[in-house]
Amino acid sequence: QALSEIEGMGGKGSNLQEMRVRPLAKRRVDMHNFCSPSGFQRSPYLSARGNFANIFQGSTEEGYKAYHADKYDEDKNPNGIINFGTSENKLCFDLMSKRLTQPDMNLMDPSLLQYPDWKGHLFLREEVARFLTYYCKAPAPLKAENVIILNGCGSLFSALATVLCDPGEAVLIATPFYGGITQSVFLYGNVKLVYVYLDSKVTGASTRPFQLTVEKLEKALQDARAEGVIVRALILLNPQNPLGDIYSLSELRDYLEFAKRHELHVIVDEIYMLSVFDESATFHSVLGMDRLPDPQRTHVMWGITKDFAVSGIRFGTLYTENQDVANAVASLCYFHGVCGPVQHKVAQLLRDRGESVVPYWINQVYLRANHARLKAAHTYVTDELKTLGVPFLNRNAGFFVWIDFRKYLKTGTFEEELLLWKRFLDNKVLLSCGKAFECSEPGWFRIIFADKTHRLQLGMQRIRKVLEEREQEILAEEKEQPCQSDQDGKADSTDEVIFVSRHQDPTCASSSSLGDLIGLLQQQMRSSDWLQKNTAEQFA
Repeated sequence: QALSEIEGMGGKGSNLQEMRVRPLAKRRVDMHNFCSPSGFQRSPYLSARGNFANIFQGSTEEGYKAYHADKYDEDKNPNGIINFGTSENKLCFDLMSKRLTQPDMNLMDPSLLQYPDWKGHLFLREEVARFLTYYCKAPAPLKAENVIILNGCGSLFSALATVLCDPGEAVLIATPFYGGITQSVFLYGNVKLVYVYLDSKVTGASTRPFQLTVEKLEKALQDARAEGVIVRALILLNPQNPLGDIYSLSELRDYLEFAKRHELHVIVDEIYMLSVFDESATFHSVLGMDRLPDPQRTHVMWGITKDFAVSGIRFGTLYTENQDVANAVASLCYFHGVCGPVQHKVAQLLRDRGESVVPYWINQVYLRANHARLKAAHTYVTDELKTLGVPFLNRNAGFFVWIDFRKYLKTGTFEEELLLWKRFLDNKVLLSCGKAFECSEPGWFRIIFADKTHRLQLGMQRIRKVLEEREQEILAEEKEQPCQSDQDGKADSTDEVIFVSRHQDPTCASSSSLGDLIGLLQQQMRSSDWLQKNTAEQFA
């Protein structure tokens, strides 16, 4: 739709006739979050497709640019923006910088400075196969011939969408989901996404909020086909971003069986598989299943960006048994390759086994420390949210918490959600709003907690300030209105959602529990500046 509008501005030499297909219903693919053609001045130097790429942006991109223009620095820019929006692990620079500067990392062999096999150097693909065999608990050794190396999982999504779908065809994905996938599959391949909308209500066969079920997949697929949309694949994120869900083996099997029945490819993104930081949670890789329902249509992605806290090193890997898919993706590796010296460093990192087949440094040093730091940071942020009386999904994977700010929206619209997001940004803290993940319910936000303590503390103080101001505004607006139920606009109170009720007006509350009183006291203590004014040094 947006492409057609831009083309109508008079793009000369643009022939998108072959790319045009029947548009999906607006409720399924809404590009308004990413661009506004009506308010855009077309560039005469770009094609219609180029003009579209030029304005393809959403709230996450706007916030990301603002952050880079005004980064928080404890010494140089203490009033700068704290980034709780970009999913990066900032807890392990000490460990990774030490490991990546060891002598074994610094080889400069002539072969590393020459063109490689476009699938990646064989020595690296062999290490990736061994690494995934071990950590995915594969029932049989994985093969290097099925491994392909690209410069990040975004490139993998783009390549797979291009080789599995024709322009205008579609891929199923459950919402909310990492919004960067939209850009990855659309900008190059002109592949659409069909949304499987999930919500916070626990109904029917669901046992947790935002639960993906086969019934929801079936409905979304049938609705799309009824509109004439050709769906070629299903994308699964496991662990899920932004929810933090980890799919059980039975769930994975059900999803894969669904895809097999409808001859859909399944793209499984396991980028956070080693970032499960609590022993109570168990991750199951698709590559660890005894039998794949349709191995020729099952493709698994992983990379070091998240699990090894090196988002600046662009490295992603695809594992597929389908050699046609492997060769087609490999032909695009020419555009998305990883340089030789980096391939050597990654191989050395994954090779760290000591004398046994067990990766010694990874298991005994890095993962232990990383999981402990992630858990501590997660605990700090979720304790702060409990104190504020803010509901959230309590999960143990990834770097994020999915937060319910719906009670801070008066009318419960996405426009109001965007205003709240901008208010956070104005107060120098960057979050990600639910619309950026195509969430069906306004008011959900994602916060990244994988950061240093001093930034977490200051960032949460800024968040608290915005929420308390917003709460006072809503209370003032409601003063002359009849008392409403405290359950309006909240997540379901289940074991899966941590919920602390907001503080009620005494005239509205029939009773007040001890938990509410403690929550109120904690909030008053934390929002007071008494501790800042009366320090031990001042008393001394």
